[in-house]
Amino acid sequence: MFVLLLLINAQSTVATAFCTVFIKQYNKNMKKLVLLTMMLFAFVGFAVAQQKAEIKFDKVTHNFGRFSEKNPVQECTFTFTNVGQAPLVINQAMATCGCTVPSYPKTPIKPGEKGEIKVTYNGKDKFPGHFKKTITIYTNGTTEITRIYVEGIMEEAK
Repeated sequence: MFVLLLLINAQSTVATAFCTVFIKQYNKNMKKLVLLTMMLFAFVGFAVAQQKAEIKFDKVTHNFGRFSEKNPVQECTFTFTNVGQAPLVINQAMATCGCTVPSYPKTPIKPGEKGEIKVTYNGKDKFPGHFKKTITIYTNGTTEITRIYVEGIMEEAK
């Protein structure tokens, strides 16, 4: 009887040892699998992050100079280039006040292509004198926010 109990106990010990080794090996493999998966996601994320759009303006300020309040509406165009590796999307263009209205392309600009943002300043019913307005451009580029400016001097009508 003692031999039988010893034999059962030995089998139990072997089974326990086998399970312990199996679980340790399984955990090592799972750790490797999780690590490899994380590295793959990091690599793919890094590769995607490298391909971003980038907006570059020919100039960021336009000066209308002096103009009469008899002719209060002034227009200009800002030209930009997508110098990035991915299509550039302009999400929004906002001016600091309602007297300045930007117009921008709604379709993506391919890498290497040019685009235009037209800005209209309307000084009607505004006080004569110097003004400087900011237009904020929101894009999907590496620099997500870019600012361009229009300024001038509206002279009193004589």
